[in-house]
Amino acid sequence: PLATGDYLFFLDSDDTLTRGALRAVADRLEETADPDVLVFDYARTYWWGGTRRNVLARVLAEAGAGTFSASEHPEILDLLMVVWNKVYRRGFVETEGFAFPPGYYEDTPWTFPVMLSARRIAALDRICLAYRQRRQGNILSTTSRKHFDIHDQYERVFAFVDARPELSSWRPYLHHKMGEHCLDILSKPDRLPEGDKAEFFRLTAALFRKHRSGPVPPELRVLEGGFTRYRLRRQAVRAGRELSRRGQQVRRAATVRVKRGWSTLHEHRPLDPNLAVYSAFSHRGVLGDPAAVYTAARELAPHIRGVWVVRDEEQAALLPPGTEHVLLDSPRYRRVTARATYFVNNVNWPGSLVKRPGSVHIHTHQGTPLKFMAADLLHKPGARQGFDVPQMLRRADRWDYS
Repeated sequence: PLATGDYLFFLDSDDTLTRGALRAVADRLEETADPDVLVFDYARTYWWGGTRRNVLARVLAEAGAGTFSASEHPEILDLLMVVWNKVYRRGFVETEGFAFPPGYYEDTPWTFPVMLSARRIAALDRICLAYRQRRQGNILSTTSRKHFDIHDQYERVFAFVDARPELSSWRPYLHHKMGEHCLDILSKPDRLPEGDKAEFFRLTAALFRKHRSGPVPPELRVLEGGFTRYRLRRQAVRAGRELSRRGQQVRRAATVRVKRGWSTLHEHRPLDPNLAVYSAFSHRGVLGDPAAVYTAARELAPHIRGVWVVRDEEQAALLPPGTEHVLLDSPRYRRVTARATYFVNNVNWPGSLVKRPGSVHIHTHQGTPLKFMAADLLHKPGARQGFDVPQMLRRADRWDYS
């Protein structure tokens, strides 16, 4: 009720408009004689400096110069169904009574009704918004039961269509979209708690049966079976993709599988609360601040067993007498790192080392901690040529103490 402009525009607080975007939007609205909705393009901008345009940008280019409805150009519904890549004529919104419900997925019961009801939609084939991709902290990438909200939101969409007989032909399409959307949430490793996935599948399948209208496409028939069948199919699909991807690297991948299987076996065993693993200067011996922590731990906490990681036998020969050690990437290294509670290092541990829940990673740095550690190269692609800054930051995410 507080808006007074001719059009409404919703912008997330962490996204930004591109230069000249509002002028381009205003010009396009004038060209198309004030449509109900104007859809524009966006680009994903990543925290490490990369940019990627919407992969379905062609849909906007193919929409033409005039206006259309969703039934005349249904491909417009293949675009990301969010609220922020469109502007809406305020009179149209007020007449139809569109409003946002509470919940995680409030875009869904807004966008589908709006797009299906609009008689005049226009497209702007121009990137007007930078869609920021966070390294972490995205609400939809947070593991939570709040993702169950998607079922209630699609119930609202179907209730809207049921109340408008002229939109009944869209039911098969919405049924398909709902199934795809829910399965996509279920397939993401960071969305649902592991113990809640079976319940989420059952509720999705029930909703899918309730609103079924017409034949079920092959990719959604998994919703007609149980969760165990779904999980087995997912595992089979992943295995097939993995075999295809490996190609010429079969022998190397076989070795990786053996190591991974061995590590997985030991990762199911509890952590050893009296085991600490140390390394310094890329596994070069008992050196630097990790050595100081090791020495102090032997005095203050003698019950904690300290094991050093070294690169090779040559480095091992240089260790102080009686120093327990393992060689990097050896079976003993994998056994020790799978069970240890404490990890002390003045550089990052290898990316292959998985941080188990309950383990404690201590990074002592080298020299002062008041330095960039290559993070200042994010926007200098020439200077960081060959250096994987995103991987470095993912490794830093494992630190508990700096």
